[in-house]
Amino acid sequence: MVPIMDTPTSVDCGREVRFRRSFRSLVECMVPACCGFQASADSLASDTDERYTSPPPSTTTTTVTGTFFGYRKGRVSFCLQNDTRSSPLLLLEFAVPTAYLAKEMQHGLLRIALECCHPRQNDSQKERCSLFEVPVWSMYCNGRKVGFAIRRKMSVSDVAVLKLMQSVSVGAGVLPLAAGEAGDLLMYLRASFDRVVGSADSESFHMINPVGSSGQELSIFLLRS
Repeated sequence: MVPIMDTPTSVDCGREVRFRRSFRSLVECMVPACCGFQASADSLASDTDERYTSPPPSTTTTTVTGTFFGYRKGRVSFCLQNDTRSSPLLLLEFAVPTAYLAKEMQHGLLRIALECCHPRQNDSQKERCSLFEVPVWSMYCNGRKVGFAIRRKMSVSDVAVLKLMQSVSVGAGVLPLAAGEAGDLLMYLRASFDRVVGSADSESFHMINPVGSSGQELSIFLLRS
């Protein structure tokens, strides 16, 4: 059974807190709804690409909170925060169904690569914008092109989701909000991520498994060429 969060609850990261079991249940619940979406055969970001198999040489490493959320049959959003009560550093909407992302997680490995190209500039021109300000990214899941990721502003529903989850540090389940079309469920996965800054044009985020839990590797890479 997929856990339903009736009220905001804190999760102790020093324990396994059944994270792996909750995650498996969540994936099993979402995957049957995944149908009709086909990833592109084209791939510029192969899962064997060295850029996406390990963190780049880092200049800064910090810990942030990452949250995936979305209706099972709808598109999934990803939010990065300094902590569970802070304003989002980055809010992206992925052009894939939540169920498709869950299917990619089934085997314990998910690498999301987001790439963008920046027009050449002269030294006299302004510096490049922050990676968090890039409006559109090409998106790859485990080496397959799956469309785009779009940076967007917070909506009223986003505010409600994040407010409800302020006391949740780590977890996966279903949020007790209004159901979507045909009773669709709003799923979430929240975890701590190591944020590794390689340069002004590259950052990566690597999920930290709670102590006692292992086997799930989830990383997100931002690369501007």
